[in-house]
Amino acid sequence: MSGRQGGRPTLEQVAARAGVGRGTVSRVINGSPRVSEQARRAVARAVAELGYVPNQAARALAGSRTDAIALVIPEAEARLFAEPYFLDLIRGVSAELADADKQLLLTLVRSEQERQRFEQYLAAQRVDGVLLASVHGDDPLPDRIRELGIPVVMNGRRSEAEPVPYVDSDNIGAGRAAVAHLVARGRERIATVTGPLDMYVARARLGGYMAGLAEAGRIPDKSLVSAGDFTEEGGRRAMRLLLDRRPDLDAVFVASDVMAAGARGALREAGRRVPHDVALVGVDDSPVARLMDPPLTSVRQPIEEMGRTMARMLLQEIARTPEEPRRRVLPTELVVRDSCRAVSGA
Repeated sequence: MSGRQGGRPTLEQVAARAGVGRGTVSRVINGSPRVSEQARRAVARAVAELGYVPNQAARALAGSRTDAIALVIPEAEARLFAEPYFLDLIRGVSAELADADKQLLLTLVRSEQERQRFEQYLAAQRVDGVLLASVHGDDPLPDRIRELGIPVVMNGRRSEAEPVPYVDSDNIGAGRAAVAHLVARGRERIATVTGPLDMYVARARLGGYMAGLAEAGRIPDKSLVSAGDFTEEGGRRAMRLLLDRRPDLDAVFVASDVMAAGARGALREAGRRVPHDVALVGVDDSPVARLMDPPLTSVRQPIEEMGRTMARMLLQEIARTPEEPRRRVLPTELVVRDSCRAVSGA
């Protein structure tokens, strides 16, 4: 049987004939062991029937290592360079890859077109593996990378049941620790500014906030919850909304230090003093926290260590010699500063 008339058969046609995905065909052709024997036979039969001839240059490249690792961040440049989190993560990844003599390729994926272009780049076997950061819940990229047979490790996860290997921090514990600290400081009406709730990290921190209230015998109040977007301006908007709804609030757990800086600005505009009128807690323990006035109490994430752990896990995935669990959750730690003075000290 012949392939398409007037041209060479395509990988997609082989996949359709074999009844498998394009990624499975790619793995079979490139000799990956991550394919069932049934799928391997189906692809081999389709290749023979269609007369498919793989691109020899691509196969030669796939047969050897490129020594290149892609770190993909689906954010705009403005947020990448304004957010200390990403800079610390890149520092950790870069240090671990340098120790392994690997090249780091930093890639921003900001649109569907850029995502498709990046998938085509991956299909050409130009990198040995991919690290993903700041992934939203509906992002198909992690699954597409796996379909192409390329090792991938994520920073964070899309859900509790994430199938892709990941390195995360204890975000639920972060929220619980922040609320417990505020309760211990005598605060009664504790609000929160969340991250975007299509991200697991934001939902987990909100879940920790709710758990902390429950453990203190407090009843959650929706009017004390306002959604942000992990930017300074988003924190400012969310804080203004909280003050409009609940001007009597006396504490806020903000899901990132950058948003806490925006919240601090909104409180100052409203004439509310920190910590005398409103106590404030952030997350990350970034330079932003240390430079705020007053210095911000924050839940520290081991961000550089997360970057190193991600890179180390990916290198093990590439070598197929996993020594660490395919899922790691690193601990967080509350760092107390002047933004959470006790009520009696006001």
